[in-house]
Amino acid sequence: MHFYEIHEGDEDIGTAVLLAHEERMEPVEFFELVKKARTLVMDSYEEESLAEAIANELQRSGGFTHVTDSLLVASVNVDEKEENTYLFMSREENGEPQDGEEEADG
Repeated sequence: MHFYEIHEGDEDIGTAVLLAHEERMEPVEFFELVKKARTLVMDSYEEESLAEAIANELQRSGGFTHVTDSLLVASVNVDEKEENTYLFMSREENGEPQDGEEEADG
């Protein structure tokens, strides 16, 4: 698996999205795909950022996987202090209702 990144904005307030692809491609080839996808979505995207829209287009048309939080299997916070090193639990794993669901009255 090979990984590619798309940045939008500056380092302080910018957006970066990660894409994965089974085949390795030259950076210039990836750049050309990004520019093509940008042209396709520029006037009609509904995502929160242009970078996300391009990533979703590359997933639809180019065999990429847009790596989002929904694909994470595990997330761990680490710190020099033991009490600040822990596993993040998803809302579902904590038994909390997901978006659009209501808590069952029991």
